[in-house]
Amino acid sequence: MKNYFTLALLVVLFSGCNSDETTNTNTEEQMYFPPNDGSTTWETKSITDLGWNQSAVQPLLTYLEQKNTKSFIVLVNGRIVMENYFNGHSATTPWYWASAGKTLTATVTGIAQEEGLLNINNKVSDYLGTGWTSAPLAKENLITCKNLLCMNSGLNDALGDDVSPANLQYVADAGTRWAYHNVYVKLQDVVAQASGQTWTNYFNSKLRDRIGMTGGSWINSGDGLSVYWSTARNMARFGLMALNKGKWNGTTIISENYMNQASSTSQNLNQAYGYLWWLNGKTSYRLPGLQLQFDGTLIPNAPSDMYAALGKNDQKIYVIPSKKMVIIRMGEVANPDNPTFALSGFDNDLWDKISDLYE
Repeated sequence: MKNYFTLALLVVLFSGCNSDETTNTNTEEQMYFPPNDGSTTWETKSITDLGWNQSAVQPLLTYLEQKNTKSFIVLVNGRIVMENYFNGHSATTPWYWASAGKTLTATVTGIAQEEGLLNINNKVSDYLGTGWTSAPLAKENLITCKNLLCMNSGLNDALGDDVSPANLQYVADAGTRWAYHNVYVKLQDVVAQASGQTWTNYFNSKLRDRIGMTGGSWINSGDGLSVYWSTARNMARFGLMALNKGKWNGTTIISENYMNQASSTSQNLNQAYGYLWWLNGKTSYRLPGLQLQFDGTLIPNAPSDMYAALGKNDQKIYVIPSKKMVIIRMGEVANPDNPTFALSGFDNDLWDKISDLYE
């Protein structure tokens, strides 16, 4: 009888241990993805539930409004923690991504590669033919699609936004000079030629519609450039896909391998640049319009593992894997006296306020 009760006790204790393990596993919050049905459904999570500092919310909102922000979203595990609109903007108002939209082009280029339509290591002229620049033919043929993704085409970045052949002039051999240049947009022509579709149709079917970015569109801004416009929530959807390394609710949109490449240093000239993504936490970085290297990390107040889509007038997508977080900022330029193409002092100041939420 004594042995029976000992065995029973062991069974109860063992079952209790298993129960605790199951509870711990089940209570770990799963990543959430909003539905793709065009509804406004999106799960939320409160500042209180996260254990964050409620007293830091209002200073952040005041700062955002003062800095000409129109929309601001914070996602954690895919759930909306903050969603705020300012200065006449609303959840249904589209706004431009500016150069933050470069990451859309990088993603769709990767999708086309994975479908076997192109290879980023091939020269651009394989798809567009020769004469797409005014560089000498031998120099033009050095420029690969990957050079456009990495911003090291060797073409002159001081001639403005126009990407017509006459304005794409040789400065250095491809791969030897990093310079922020709108020539990346030629990747859209590459994808169109390789797929036999218009850029817009291919983009919509392979990315936009698959993650529910309803209503977003490319608007021609002249000089051969198109700028993406969407709501802040659609921008947040793309950031959420990036956070999940190319997956959307169990479906692979772009491979994790490609997303890892895109969000890692892509060349040896600018450590803080991937495939049209900016990378935090590196030991040095370069900025648009300058042939200078700066020591230190890109945004010191931000988490070191963050990567970001940064656009003119302070359009921002911040992706922070260590915190399972995505942050969106759309609006006018934060500091009108000091407008920039991508990174600005606003990034570091904003992260000073954001980090107060959870530190």
